[in-house]
Amino acid sequence: MHRNRLQKLLDFIENEPNDPFLKYALATEYLNANEADKALIYYQDLITNHSDYVGTYYHLGKLYEALNRKADAIKTYQAGMIIARNTKDMHAFSELQGVYNSATGLDYEDD
Repeated sequence: MHRNRLQKLLDFIENEPNDPFLKYALATEYLNANEADKALIYYQDLITNHSDYVGTYYHLGKLYEALNRKADAIKTYQAGMIIARNTKDMHAFSELQGVYNSATGLDYEDD
């Protein structure tokens, strides 16, 4: 089933190569298929060419964490918080702040 969806997305992106939603969907599909290297390409493209696509920052950061690239994850979360704040997407900001705090060890609880 994943391959069928993946092929459809690849067909769509041939006609709309600059569509950020299709790039995001492809990254997600590759990630679900355990093809992190291909997912990474699409997420990085989104950051480079569609920096205001806020959802990318959370998922790219999580992928970096899974790849043991914690410093890259933290930078990605920071960049995403700036974009989320600038676009007034406070829900995304809150989610990014939560994963940033977790990645940096700031999510400890007070006794």
